[in-house]
Amino acid sequence: MTVTQTLNEGLKRGYTITVSAAELDKTVTDKLLEAQPDVEIKGFRKGKVPLAMLRKQFGQRMLGEAMQDAIDAKMKAHFDATGDRPALQPEVKMQNGESWKEGQDVVVDISYDVLPPIPEVDASKITLEKLIVKADDAAIEEAVKNLAASSQSFEDRKKGSKAKDGDQIVIDFKGSVDGEEFPGGSAEDYPLVLGSNSFIPGFEAQLVGAKAGDEVTVNVTFPENYGAKHLAGKAAVFACTVKAVKEPKAAEIDDELAKKFGAEDLAALKAQVATSLESEYKGASRAVMKRALLDQLDGMVSFDLPQALVDAEAGQIAHQLWHEENPDVHDHNHGHMEPTEEHKKLAERRVRLGLLLAEIGRKADVQVTDQEMTQAVLQAARQYPGQERAFFEFIQKNAQMQQQLRAPIFEDKVVDFIVAGAKVTEKDVSKEDLQAAVEKLDEL
Repeated sequence: MTVTQTLNEGLKRGYTITVSAAELDKTVTDKLLEAQPDVEIKGFRKGKVPLAMLRKQFGQRMLGEAMQDAIDAKMKAHFDATGDRPALQPEVKMQNGESWKEGQDVVVDISYDVLPPIPEVDASKITLEKLIVKADDAAIEEAVKNLAASSQSFEDRKKGSKAKDGDQIVIDFKGSVDGEEFPGGSAEDYPLVLGSNSFIPGFEAQLVGAKAGDEVTVNVTFPENYGAKHLAGKAAVFACTVKAVKEPKAAEIDDELAKKFGAEDLAALKAQVATSLESEYKGASRAVMKRALLDQLDGMVSFDLPQALVDAEAGQIAHQLWHEENPDVHDHNHGHMEPTEEHKKLAERRVRLGLLLAEIGRKADVQVTDQEMTQAVLQAARQYPGQERAFFEFIQKNAQMQQQLRAPIFEDKVVDFIVAGAKVTEKDVSKEDLQAAVEKLDEL
């Protein structure tokens, strides 16, 4: 088996691996001899099947395995010897793939971008500011009022009152398309909060101003992306009877409200709210400090980037931004999104910082624990109520999804490691100042 270098330009590498026909034949024979004791074929006792018959029956399969094993082994030996770390999975092409016949040498071309040497970073030269916000009485009172509003009840308005946005109306309704009622289009005594946008677009607005006892005909069109395909894009008519109009009534801010949220009394609820607010402030503050850290790191280091990684990241950015601009498109049956220069510049920053953080984490032996991964999977599984078990099984079998969950945990731990060695000063600021700093992140 021979390995010949064919390309060495910047970070690009290319090699040709040749596996001789004799090597392949020997590997196949070794595999057949290893399997022979366990093989049983009609007419022969177990372990007594002749090698020639084994080769005839299993030789082609063994030949394919031998090829793959030989190439994999040589690539591993090559990477061990050179110290190369491919940025992405190497591209492997068999020179004489379709025309290759048994008895010929196997010649394979491999190409890849190597990870570049990454300079050391002196964390002590990094200066950061940690914004500190305390949960003041005004913020706590506002949060408690919001809790009370979320626990609102509804009381009947005076007889003859017209329904307003925010009111709850109780209705009977029957829906039809082309004069035919459809399954799921009818209900009785249905409580609907106007302005909640819980019904088809345009439905609730036509009931504003209605009074108890009114008969209202609501005309709407189902959205093109409606879940029930037989109704998508169809015009529908709903015959509605308004049976009650009720106004919202915020819950009293007292010990009873506190008990609804699991607190012993109002004072305990306010303490819980204060803790929750300060946790929220800390999360926002950390996001601001992390951006400042990444900005400094980006200015501290410079090294060649694997073009394949940059191109892949730029393509992903262009694709993601297109979907954000076209939220109604949920599939990927669309044309190629050509990255702009802005996309490419952002991709270069992300790749550079990603490689830098990965290298710092590798040298510092930063590890994501099994417990942290389990916690991440549990959190992700909450997005699929009732399907948690299936989600867990999916994650267990999908290495790519595991990496997607592991990556942000690893990055945050590396950030914490760098921050621990940096010069960090604390600064007390208002909630409004912190909010402004967070909003600025989206502008950068």
